[in-house]
Amino acid sequence: MEPVTLAEIRAAIRAIPDYPKPGIIFRDITTLLGDARAFRGVIDQLVEPWTGSAVAHVAGIEARGFILGGALAHQLRAGFVPIRKKGKLPHATVRVAYSLEYGLDEMEMHRDAVRPGERIILVDDLIATGGTATAAVKLLRSLGAQVVAACFIVDLPELKGSARLAELEVPVRALVSFEGH
Repeated sequence: MEPVTLAEIRAAIRAIPDYPKPGIIFRDITTLLGDARAFRGVIDQLVEPWTGSAVAHVAGIEARGFILGGALAHQLRAGFVPIRKKGKLPHATVRVAYSLEYGLDEMEMHRDAVRPGERIILVDDLIATGGTATAAVKLLRSLGAQVVAACFIVDLPELKGSARLAELEVPVRALVSFEGH
C-alpha cells in the first residue's frame, strides 16, 4: 500500500463554516478517522520521528487526543496518560487552570501518571491558540516529566499556538496547516 500523502490527509478533513460561531471554519477530523487508510497514515507520520526512541508515555488531551494518543502509544510501546477536564478522574490528581476565548477552564491528570524525568509526547487533534496544549505541558512538567514534543494533525498558524509551545521549548509536529480560524 502506498503511503498517505499530506494532500490526502488535508482532503480527508472536513471544513464546516461558521461553527461554532460565525467566521470560524471548524476542521472536523471525524471524516479522517473514518477513513482507515488516512487514519493509519496520520498515525504512522505522527509517530515516525520517535520510533525506536525511549518514550515512556503519550499524553492525550480530552477527547480527540485520546483517539490519537492511544494509537501513538501502541505504536511506540509506551503507556497512555489521559489529560481530562476537571472532575473526570477518580484518583488523586494535579490540576491546572487555563484561559479559553470565553473564560477559564481546568484540566487534570492523575498525580501518579508520570514520574520525574520520563519522556512524554503530548498529542491532540489540532493546535489553534495553544492555550490547552500549553496548560497540558505545564501540568506534565509540574510532575517532573520531560515533554519531548507535541503532535497535532492540524495547525492553525495564524492563531500562534505552535509559537507559544516553541516559547516553552516544546518542539511541535503538525502534519497539515490551514489558514484562518
